[in-house]
Amino acid sequence: MKKVINYLPLHFVIGVILGIVMQFYTQFWEFSFLKLLFIFALLLLLLMRINNKIVRTISTFLLFFMIGVASVFINDCTHYKNYYPLHLKDNSEVILRVSKVLKSSRYHHKYEVEVMQIDRVKTRGKVLLNLEKDSVSRLLKVDELLYTKPDFVAIPEPLNPHQFNYQYYLAKQDVHQQIYLNTNEFISLGIQQFSLQGLSAKFRNYVQESLQKYHFKADELAVINALLLGQRQEISKELLTNYSKAGAIHILAVSGLHVGIILWILTWLLQPLERLKKGKIIKIVCIVLLLWMFAFIAGLSASVVRAVTMFTFLAIGFSFRRKNVILFSLISSMFFLLVFKPMFLFDVGFQLSYLAVFGIVLIQPRIYSLYKTKFWFDKKMWEITSVSIAAQVGVLPLSLFYFHQFPGLFMLANLVIIPFLGAILLGGILIIILALTGVLPQFLASIYGYIIAAMNAFVSWISKQEQFLLQEISLSLLMLLATYFVIIVCFRFLTHRSPVRLMYLLMGIVVIQGVWVFENYQKNTKREFIVFHKSRNTVIGKRVGEQLIVHHDLESASILKLNAVLSYKIGERVKSLTKNDVKNVYHFKNQFILVVDSLGVYQIDNLNKPIILLQQSPKINLERLIKTLSPKQIIADGSNYKSYVKRWQKIAKKEKTPFHDTGENGAFIY
Repeated sequence: MKKVINYLPLHFVIGVILGIVMQFYTQFWEFSFLKLLFIFALLLLLLMRINNKIVRTISTFLLFFMIGVASVFINDCTHYKNYYPLHLKDNSEVILRVSKVLKSSRYHHKYEVEVMQIDRVKTRGKVLLNLEKDSVSRLLKVDELLYTKPDFVAIPEPLNPHQFNYQYYLAKQDVHQQIYLNTNEFISLGIQQFSLQGLSAKFRNYVQESLQKYHFKADELAVINALLLGQRQEISKELLTNYSKAGAIHILAVSGLHVGIILWILTWLLQPLERLKKGKIIKIVCIVLLLWMFAFIAGLSASVVRAVTMFTFLAIGFSFRRKNVILFSLISSMFFLLVFKPMFLFDVGFQLSYLAVFGIVLIQPRIYSLYKTKFWFDKKMWEITSVSIAAQVGVLPLSLFYFHQFPGLFMLANLVIIPFLGAILLGGILIIILALTGVLPQFLASIYGYIIAAMNAFVSWISKQEQFLLQEISLSLLMLLATYFVIIVCFRFLTHRSPVRLMYLLMGIVVIQGVWVFENYQKNTKREFIVFHKSRNTVIGKRVGEQLIVHHDLESASILKLNAVLSYKIGERVKSLTKNDVKNVYHFKNQFILVVDSLGVYQIDNLNKPIILLQQSPKINLERLIKTLSPKQIIADGSNYKSYVKRWQKIAKKEKTPFHDTGENGAFIY
């Protein structure tokens, strides 16, 4: 462990990560590329000319910190002169190139597209394309060029607190705007150039067409596409939910698990090559080439490229057969990935993959040594169990932070599925090769389909054992960091017991307790009045400490499933939730809130500068209401007609009264 801590690339990675985080969240470096080059030259000069150890250490840290800053700055299209918004005019002619096919929504097919040209000017930048489903007869292909005159619109922020921020998610992928089109608003120019992603997509489409001839059921084909081709677009929402509840969602994403199994299979199959002269080198070259061939087949998506890069370094590291070489390879692969793709740092898959592998490498040997096995079967089962536990220790805090649930039967799911996953992957590759050559017997396809169906049925059964699924678990960022600190110091203490390491462990426990006390104090003293945004309905929350009282006009059962309320409840760690109908008047922190509904009644005595909530499109004279009540604030929630809200907004602006539209500004929080 000491060698790992002293491993220089680990220090470099820390510097790069700090630089990436600083630049992404603050954008403090807004200067030219030339000035960036000057900073690098100055730091390198300090390293070469000055022998003082402290100056050299600081210069080295600053150098790698600036590498992190530079990687974000260079990969950010907004800093380039040919960034597409700088060339947009009214009615501009735009040429788009489809770069990625995304999962469709209820009403739109979704694509990530590059803005190649605007009015004969070559441009750069990516946008989200929403293509109306009812108006298009075929799906677009990767590398297909489109001619159009679109309206570019911003990607909206979430309208309620603690909901998934799609705008932030896309911003990390350098996508800041979107366009909406139907089939009459663009002309396809065909495929005039090819990319690796385009060739990969073409090959996958050919594979899918070949497999469709063999009568696989929809869910079976969807899982085959996910396992072997990296395509999850066709997986039904129900199947995806089942895998998530069973703690087996990682099986449906081509990631480190799949690539690791393939690496293990290839290492075993190519073992005879080591008998040749320079056989080890030939073996490593073959393994790396085959891994990247798999990445090509799986679509060269970010998760696949990331996993294959990680295991390429690991495959090379394995050939040295030295202690700690796996950790060194992992750290080196992380450094390599973050320098070229800094936004990987904010990708949940990247974080979970590395934490899982670090957990397996560092913790699994300790867990495995706790139980001495005698039989081969016993040994293999304990290996899988210890690996599963170690990986779960590595990712559990982060999983709770992002997904707020813990599948209690994850061990059972992994014990049954993972031992057979290698055979499923190998069998799938064989099925694909035979299907492409047209010699796949139907009985073999039916057997493979039955195996996939059996796996789906088993996962479905586990997902229905809801008493073992712990949901609505909230973990703050501060508690997440404290938890990982305790895991690290606990592991170091168990590895080598000493008074100093025991002191750090006790310190970690005190930190956890301190964070818990601080967050509970914040939670118990918090008071909020929230008008949530809900289309066609009114939902009001009154928060007093741990208790949230919800007033609404929905059916009583549906309020508990409402995403806006559920997200707030989990995010704020609210325990009590009571339900009531919408009142006419609320009193909160010496402030009156008057609800004006479709009846339009607002003339109530003894209301001094109230906050007005307009709901269910009341037919009122807003100018007269403002003059009568002199409201402190006017709110229009999602239950009102949009035409009414726009008219009220203009009147409020004219009367110089603050106006809040939940459909545009999000939930109102007082």
